[in-house]
Amino acid sequence: MTTFEMLFTAGLVVAVGFIGLVAARRTGNGDWRIAGLIGAAFAGYSMIPILREGPTGFYPIHVVNFWGVQVWFDLALSLSCAVFLAAPRARCAGMALAPWLLLVLLGGSIGLLALLTRLFWLERNAPTQA
Repeated sequence: MTTFEMLFTAGLVVAVGFIGLVAARRTGNGDWRIAGLIGAAFAGYSMIPILREGPTGFYPIHVVNFWGVQVWFDLALSLSCAVFLAAPRARCAGMALAPWLLLVLLGGSIGLLALLTRLFWLERNAPTQA
Protein backbone atom coordinates (compact mmCIF):
# COMPACT_ATOMS: atom_id res chain seq x y z
CA MET A 1 0.00 0.00 0.00
CA THR A 2 1.40 3.40 -0.97
CA THR A 3 1.60 6.39 1.37
CA PHE A 4 -1.26 8.02 -0.52
CA GLU A 5 -3.41 4.90 -0.23
CA MET A 6 -2.72 4.76 3.51
CA LEU A 7 -3.63 8.44 3.91
CA PHE A 8 -6.81 7.89 1.88
CA THR A 9 -7.77 4.91 4.04
CA ALA A 10 -6.98 6.78 7.26
CA GLY A 11 -9.17 9.68 6.13
CA LEU A 12 -12.02 7.30 5.35
CA VAL A 13 -11.76 5.57 8.73
CA VAL A 14 -11.66 8.88 10.61
CA ALA A 15 -14.61 10.30 8.63
CA VAL A 16 -16.77 7.22 9.16
CA GLY A 17 -15.92 7.15 12.87
CA PHE A 18 -16.62 10.86 13.29
CA ILE A 19 -19.92 10.67 11.41
CA GLY A 20 -20.88 7.68 13.57
CA LEU A 21 -20.14 9.63 16.75
CA VAL A 22 -22.16 12.62 15.52
CA ALA A 23 -25.07 10.37 14.57
CA ALA A 24 -25.04 8.69 18.00
CA ARG A 25 -25.07 12.01 19.84
CA ARG A 26 -28.52 12.82 21.16
CA THR A 27 -28.17 16.42 22.33
CA GLY A 28 -25.85 19.36 22.37
CA ASN A 29 -24.39 21.85 19.97
CA GLY A 30 -21.02 21.77 18.30
CA ASP A 31 -17.93 21.90 20.47
CA TRP A 32 -15.59 24.73 19.52
CA ARG A 33 -12.57 22.80 20.81
CA ILE A 34 -13.22 19.85 18.49
CA ALA A 35 -13.83 22.12 15.49
CA GLY A 36 -10.67 24.08 16.31
CA LEU A 37 -8.56 20.96 16.78
CA ILE A 38 -9.74 19.42 13.51
CA GLY A 39 -9.21 22.74 11.70
CA ALA A 40 -5.71 23.19 13.11
CA ALA A 41 -4.74 19.61 12.29
CA PHE A 42 -6.05 19.89 8.73
CA ALA A 43 -4.36 23.28 8.25
CA GLY A 44 -1.11 21.73 9.44
CA TYR A 45 -1.42 18.80 7.07
CA SER A 46 -2.41 21.16 4.24
CA MET A 47 0.90 22.96 4.60
CA ILE A 48 2.68 19.88 3.25
CA PRO A 49 1.14 19.96 -0.25
CA ILE A 50 1.11 23.77 -0.29
CA LEU A 51 4.85 23.92 0.43
CA ARG A 52 5.73 20.97 -1.82
CA GLU A 53 3.41 21.59 -4.77
CA GLY A 54 2.38 25.25 -4.46
CA PRO A 55 -0.84 26.95 -3.37
CA THR A 56 -2.58 26.20 -6.69
CA GLY A 57 -1.49 22.55 -6.88
CA PHE A 58 -5.09 21.40 -6.46
CA TYR A 59 -6.13 22.94 -9.78
CA PRO A 60 -4.52 20.43 -12.20
CA ILE A 61 -6.08 17.53 -10.29
CA HIS A 62 -9.58 18.96 -10.72
CA VAL A 63 -9.36 19.70 -14.45
CA VAL A 64 -7.77 16.50 -15.76
CA ASN A 65 -10.93 14.37 -16.18
CA PHE A 66 -14.60 14.04 -15.23
CA TRP A 67 -13.74 12.53 -11.84
CA GLY A 68 -11.53 15.49 -11.00
CA VAL A 69 -14.31 17.93 -11.86
CA GLN A 70 -16.87 15.78 -10.00
CA VAL A 71 -14.73 15.90 -6.85
CA TRP A 72 -14.40 19.68 -7.27
CA PHE A 73 -18.19 20.02 -7.57
CA ASP A 74 -18.62 17.75 -4.53
CA LEU A 75 -16.28 19.92 -2.44
CA ALA A 76 -17.98 23.13 -3.58
CA LEU A 77 -21.43 21.69 -2.86
CA SER A 78 -20.40 20.41 0.57
CA LEU A 79 -18.96 23.79 1.56
CA SER A 80 -22.05 25.56 0.22
CA CYS A 81 -24.37 23.29 2.22
CA ALA A 82 -22.35 23.76 5.39
CA VAL A 83 -22.39 27.55 4.98
CA PHE A 84 -26.13 27.44 4.24
CA LEU A 85 -26.70 25.59 7.52
CA ALA A 86 -24.26 27.62 9.62
CA ALA A 87 -25.09 31.13 8.37
CA PRO A 88 -28.38 31.61 10.26
CA ARG A 89 -26.78 30.47 13.52
CA ALA A 90 -23.78 32.72 12.89
CA ARG A 91 -26.05 35.72 12.33
CA CYS A 92 -27.96 34.92 15.54
CA ALA A 93 -24.65 34.71 17.41
CA GLY A 94 -23.70 38.19 16.14
CA MET A 95 -20.97 37.17 13.69
CA ALA A 96 -20.22 39.46 10.76
CA LEU A 97 -20.48 36.85 8.01
CA ALA A 98 -18.63 38.56 5.14
CA PRO A 99 -15.06 38.00 6.45
CA TRP A 100 -15.84 34.42 7.42
CA LEU A 101 -17.38 33.63 4.03
CA LEU A 102 -14.31 35.08 2.33
CA LEU A 103 -12.16 32.82 4.52
CA VAL A 104 -14.29 29.82 3.48
CA LEU A 105 -13.95 30.75 -0.20
CA LEU A 106 -10.17 31.14 0.07
CA GLY A 107 -9.46 28.36 2.55
CA GLY A 108 -12.14 25.76 1.90
CA SER A 109 -12.64 23.40 4.82
CA ILE A 110 -9.99 25.20 6.87
CA GLY A 111 -12.02 28.41 6.61
CA LEU A 112 -15.24 26.57 7.35
CA LEU A 113 -13.74 24.97 10.45
CA ALA A 114 -12.52 28.39 11.61
CA LEU A 115 -16.05 29.78 11.11
CA LEU A 116 -17.54 26.86 13.06
CA THR A 117 -14.97 27.18 15.84
CA ARG A 118 -15.89 30.84 16.32
CA LEU A 119 -19.62 30.13 16.03
CA PHE A 120 -19.54 27.32 18.57
CA TRP A 121 -17.44 29.44 20.94
CA LEU A 122 -19.89 32.35 20.70
CA GLU A 123 -22.86 30.06 21.26
CA ARG A 124 -21.26 28.45 24.29
CA ASN A 125 -20.23 31.76 25.83
CA ALA A 126 -23.38 33.73 25.04
CA PRO A 127 -24.79 35.62 27.99
CA THR A 128 -27.79 33.88 29.44
CA GLN A 129 -31.16 35.59 29.19
CA ALA A 130 -32.71 36.36 32.57
